[in-house]
Amino acid sequence: MYAIVEIAGQQFKVEQDRFLYTHRLVGEEGSALVFDKVLLVDNGGTISVGSPTVAGASVSGKILQHLKGEKVIVFKKKRRKGYKKKNGHRQYLTKVLIEGINA
Repeated sequence: MYAIVEIAGQQFKVEQDRFLYTHRLVGEEGSALVFDKVLLVDNGGTISVGSPTVAGASVSGKILQHLKGEKVIVFKKKRRKGYKKKNGHRQYLTKVLIEGINA
């Protein structure tokens, strides 16, 4: 059983007892979450597609930890002009454990 859920403006495929890394969510570590924007649910071959969301469906999860992602290097250069700019970025992430899919 899996579902397609919209979390913080992005769509994720979630399954029960799997981990998910999303953009930083509001909440403390160990607190429970409920995602109501379920776009699709597949329950053993029976597919329910919402327009835009599936009525009555939700996904429950738990925040495990807040962390930072891998460093991404941003390098800008203009050739023959002597212009070089190097920058780095680390995205703030939240690790979520999907506890259940309620169809």
